[in-house]
Amino acid sequence: QLQASGGGLVQAGGSLRLSCAVSGLTFGNSAIAWFRQAPGKEREGIAVISGDDGSTRYADSVKGRFTVSSDNAKNTVHLQMNSLKPEDTGVYYCAADYYGGILSLRAPFYEYWGQGTLVTVSS
Repeated sequence: QLQASGGGLVQAGGSLRLSCAVSGLTFGNSAIAWFRQAPGKEREGIAVISGDDGSTRYADSVKGRFTVSSDNAKNTVHLQMNSLKPEDTGVYYCAADYYGGILSLRAPFYEYWGQGTLVTVSS
């Protein structure tokens, strides 16, 4: 089970921190990813972290602005979002699956999904 939280309304240039609480999975064997979906657009993978070794991967659209981190003691993954833009608006989801050395940003890779949290960036 995954529970995403931390969304809200922020002005362009501002910051938000999302959290994803993971339960029912072996956190240290998992890859935990963040996806977002804007109205009328496909779901986009933006960041992923390995619960095993902490390695990360980012989409070009967020590289340098967003940082994904994990708190293995609390089975929680955070997404720190800085320098937010209106085009970052959307519903943000966390997802998880067995790591196996692959840091995928493709939605079909992930079996377990959270419920989503809405991020709105105003101009």
